[in-house]
Amino acid sequence: MPERRHPDWIKVRAPTSPEYHRTKSILAELKLHSVCQEAACPNIGECFSHRTATFMLMGDVCTRNCPYCAVIHGRVRPLDADEPRRIADAVVKLGLQHVVVTSVNRDDLPDGGAAHFAATARAIKSTLPTTRVEVLVPDFQGSFASVETVVTSPIDIYNHNIETVPSLYKTARPGGRYEQSLAVLRHAKETARARAKVMQTKAGIMVGLGERDDELLEVIRDLRAVECDILTLGQYLRPSNDHLPVARYVTPAQFGELRTEALKLGFRHVESGPLVRSSYHAWEHVH
Repeated sequence: MPERRHPDWIKVRAPTSPEYHRTKSILAELKLHSVCQEAACPNIGECFSHRTATFMLMGDVCTRNCPYCAVIHGRVRPLDADEPRRIADAVVKLGLQHVVVTSVNRDDLPDGGAAHFAATARAIKSTLPTTRVEVLVPDFQGSFASVETVVTSPIDIYNHNIETVPSLYKTARPGGRYEQSLAVLRHAKETARARAKVMQTKAGIMVGLGERDDELLEVIRDLRAVECDILTLGQYLRPSNDHLPVARYVTPAQFGELRTEALKLGFRHVESGPLVRSSYHAWEHVH
């Protein structure tokens, strides 16, 4: 079956600005990875042009093989202990007031890389104390100890993507479990509250993998039930013919309706649109 064409509202311009090339060169100079590049994000031109990037910790190779994701999988490398310092250097060079740090899944590590996230947050805050730090973390295979390691570091937003509806987990996210991801978000919120820490939680959902609207709304309700503060909703785009096909394209109007429904449930902020990704306009998500 031929790949369906993207609708007109999916189109983006090729990046050409001087700031795009400067951001790219800073990442290369400091030997850093970004999810913008590794996951083939359609917003890379816009974000790099605004001198912002989502840093990807612990290499560019993932221990999982989710069939929707463009990040490569296979044999991983040892952790780079100097990486947190270099990320802090990049934050300074880019002049960021809000930084998003994510990672590949590192199921080979006892803590899933939680201590590396914490070290990165400390490195950034020790250099730029007023810069907000948002972490987009994996599920840590459900380890509450790892969740606590990250939450008790100097972060401002704990982000973990729920990705899709429960009925599609076996197909789209075979290495994860829906209830486990909800539990991780719940525990992050409870850990922060127990320590009187001001911290918001955030989650993202891809649409277009074959979910029903009622399933999607149920996930949104489940996220509010664990007190998730910020929600992102975006269109799944197939990275290649080797990845899961797009089942449907959700229109901008439908994304607007989803945003309205989510806000009624009490989310502090909802970013909803075809090209929205977890860190898209992340600096605007905090109120």
